[in-house]
Amino acid sequence: RGPVSKLTFKLFLAVLCSLIGAFLTFPGLRLAQMHLDALNLATEKITQTLLHINFLSPLLMVLLWVKPITKDYIMNPPLGKESVPLMSEDTFDTMRLWIIILLCALRLVMMRSHLQAYLNLAQKCVDQMKKEAGRISTNDLQKMVARVFYYLCVIALQYIAPLVMVLHSTLLLKTLGNYSWGVYPESNSDTAVENLLPSSVFSESPSVDGKTKITVVQIAMALGSLKNIFTPLLFRGLLSFLTWWIAACLFSTSLFGLFYYQYLTV
Repeated sequence: RGPVSKLTFKLFLAVLCSLIGAFLTFPGLRLAQMHLDALNLATEKITQTLLHINFLSPLLMVLLWVKPITKDYIMNPPLGKESVPLMSEDTFDTMRLWIIILLCALRLVMMRSHLQAYLNLAQKCVDQMKKEAGRISTNDLQKMVARVFYYLCVIALQYIAPLVMVLHSTLLLKTLGNYSWGVYPESNSDTAVENLLPSSVFSESPSVDGKTKITVVQIAMALGSLKNIFTPLLFRGLLSFLTWWIAACLFSTSLFGLFYYQYLTV
């Protein structure tokens, strides 16, 4: 509660964010390369549109936490000279959770196209070698092609790991932040269960000695004090920031990778 604890919490959060950013560097770069290759392979307009939406999905997640956009254009859109309240803040929080889950589902659906684009790197390497002078043995050619297929599991992990991180942080945000999946808030029965738990335990076990009762009471008091610290408001702020940070890191690294593979490589 003092300045030292706040500084420690901020330092821990900064270290965690730096680790997340370092962890998402190579997945973002690889996603950019697979995105460009998948666009070159896609022939249908709807597939290309889904690929673009999939690439921009982290940016859409980031914009969901920008207050000037959410409050001025989504919750209270201007209609003429007046702004009409379109939805409440709780409804927007629920809608934001559903949008993130739908974007994660879209990324999972487009996984096959991205992995196929990566597998076509073997054909690109063979075509590049045909243009070069000199000879190459058959074994070296087979090793080069097989290396692409052996690395497929790592590519799949790099593609799906950020998705799992975003999805888990979103589900934790919904559960620990006491959000609801529907428009109307869910009934919270945790307090009732907690109030009934000690009496039910003692009523079912009347032969419990005094030391056990004291231990149970001490554990209940410790858990109650922890709940006073780790409130739903704290979890909402922390998990919202982590979800936003994961999406921001993924989009920034993939955007840099897009610029690199588009303009800085031959």
